[in-house]
Amino acid sequence: MRTVEETVQARLILSSHRSVRLRAVLSYLPEDPLAVRMAFPAEFSLDEAPEVQGGEDIVWVFARRLLSTGVEVPTGLGDVHVRPAPGRCTMVELRAPEGTALLRFDTGDLRRFLWRSRLVVPEGEEHLHLDADRALAQLLG
Repeated sequence: MRTVEETVQARLILSSHRSVRLRAVLSYLPEDPLAVRMAFPAEFSLDEAPEVQGGEDIVWVFARRLLSTGVEVPTGLGDVHVRPAPGRCTMVELRAPEGTALLRFDTGDLRRFLWRSRLVVPEGEEHLHLDADRALAQLLG
């Protein structure tokens, strides 16, 4: 099976009148069928640690179902919230101890990524691709 990866543009909302454009890489791995990954350049991290600045991308991992539901209706508990916004946009709010990031995506980009991920593992069939032994080993480190 193949990994689905798509690079999209997003806007990081800084205030009601300011935003900055950034690249986000969305990825879906069939060996982790319930999750999607959203990666951002390290320079957009809220973490001031030198090893983060100029380092590897910051990666958020959350449920594919959260993203697919969030393009239609507001959803999310905890660290990730997704909701539709005016103008064919979707807002993604990421919460961490260091702060909160609000990002605006083109809904078409997210739908295209989700569609491609469903070609690899259809929604509702994720359980057929789960490796319980591997997942337990990852949990236990």
